[in-house]
Amino acid sequence: MISNWSATARRIYRAVRGSSAPMTHVLIALCCLIFLIGPASGFNPTYGTGDELLAAQRAYFRRWGVIPTNLFAGPVGDALTPATALFVHGSWVHLLGNMLFLYVFGVMTEERMGRVQFTLFYVGCGYLALIGYAAANAASQQSLVGASGAISAVLGAFLYLFPGARVTSLLPFLFFLPLRFPAWVVLPFWAALQWAAARQAAEGPGVAYLAHLVGFSLGFVFAWVRFGRAARVKAAPAPAPEGENQP
Repeated sequence: MISNWSATARRIYRAVRGSSAPMTHVLIALCCLIFLIGPASGFNPTYGTGDELLAAQRAYFRRWGVIPTNLFAGPVGDALTPATALFVHGSWVHLLGNMLFLYVFGVMTEERMGRVQFTLFYVGCGYLALIGYAAANAASQQSLVGASGAISAVLGAFLYLFPGARVTSLLPFLFFLPLRFPAWVVLPFWAALQWAAARQAAEGPGVAYLAHLVGFSLGFVFAWVRFGRAARVKAAPAPAPEGENQP
């Protein structure tokens, strides 16, 4: 058993090391690993079942997630929660949707930025996106978790760097037909949906659309300031299908 796990780990290491975007794969693997060993996956028997599991999940999210009231009025240690929350997800759908977007848009973005700069960009923008959401909802006591803000920043940077890249999308009002559009059409449309949803969102459990908007804006501005017009690519290889899931 141990030898099988060791062989699998070596194969994964070689694949990541030989990749042109190793940190994108590392971030995906890290998020998946943390989810699997946490209570939200339901795979770890140490958290129990039924009501005991639900209580463990709530405690887990409150410990590692962002609670706006605690972030600005709690212990100094709570300032780290926007960083830990980036690697915690609330459900399988939440995890898989985010990781799909990260894989589709992260690879080309990392190739352009470089692994070190991309990693700092991802964590930094994700941190600030969660701070922005918490500042706008300073009285909320709901836990906020997920990589949505960081991945939205990747989308913003991708839009600036690869505006002509064609993205395959599934549109529900067109019977989920796969259609290909340039990034400058798909991503602003996605951002507009986030803005519309953020205006209607009420406080409480749900999707942090405002964090998406903050992250997207930060990513676009960073790419604009850091790389300038000379770095833009009008046409690029098409990313893999990303479906209609939102980060």
